[in-house]
Amino acid sequence: MAEWTFVVARGEMDLDKFKILNRIKELYQENKNIIETLKNMDQRTYNTTEDILISYDFQAGAYTKGYLNHPRLKNLRDEYCRHLAALIDNLDPFASILEVGVGDATTLGLLLSFMQRKPGKCYGFDISWSRIKYARRFLEELGIHGVELFTGDMFNAPLKDSSIDIVYTSHAIEPNGGREAEALQELYRITNKYLILLEPSYDLADEEGKKRMLNHGYITKLYPTALELGLPVVEYRRFEVSLNPLNPTALMVIRKGGDAKVTQPLCCPITKADISMVRNAYFSEHSLLAYPILDGIPCLLPQNAILATKFLD
Repeated sequence: MAEWTFVVARGEMDLDKFKILNRIKELYQENKNIIETLKNMDQRTYNTTEDILISYDFQAGAYTKGYLNHPRLKNLRDEYCRHLAALIDNLDPFASILEVGVGDATTLGLLLSFMQRKPGKCYGFDISWSRIKYARRFLEELGIHGVELFTGDMFNAPLKDSSIDIVYTSHAIEPNGGREAEALQELYRITNKYLILLEPSYDLADEEGKKRMLNHGYITKLYPTALELGLPVVEYRRFEVSLNPLNPTALMVIRKGGDAKVTQPLCCPITKADISMVRNAYFSEHSLLAYPILDGIPCLLPQNAILATKFLD
């Protein structure tokens, strides 16, 4: 793979790597770590957006398979989600909830099953379209309906300011080492009442875990960055359950305490203007941008935008 070299800024998409997806597929089938492989191509220490997107899209369905076929993993994830459900059940009244980086929905689906207080509206987005496809399938298997799933970028979320009462992550910020401030600011923007982060803690990890997190390009400064930004952190501690002992999960709860009432939270990820469903797309009359709906899944990544000034003609 050394013959391929790409140069790209953080947060920008490097479409050149899309030219070698079949080769990357072969590496995935050989059980290679895709993010590490792509990172090593460019001799980088950090992960780019396309590294994460490509790796996660190939992994789609793996978490569902692991949950359904491995009793130990199932029991551990069930316990993880029960503790999260208990935490949310004890918060102030809420009407909506969103998982950022929903993946295969193995956390969201179980969380909704275990929660005593069900939200009126539930959302989930992920950078990977294929993971959303598997998330929809897993929720259907659990008998959970009415969840709005779509692709989205946590650094340019297709959601309005203060539009979701409870926003949470479960190891979704994890691979974005060095972008802690960007993630916190964007997720706090869309939060109305509480932002709950279940993310790896560098401080809580042992030496082997710390080395692993650095090698993988994981976040290491989420909590201190939240404090530097002046975010109102009301709780920070080791979470009751960690799915990987080398990657200990910390809980951080940030209280925003808003009272906004947003009936349609989805928006153009680029301009934050209103969007509405027109035929097989979401369209923004203000932005003049259209976002396709592929197999029933809205594609709301910034790079999914199509300039369509005559869309309504």
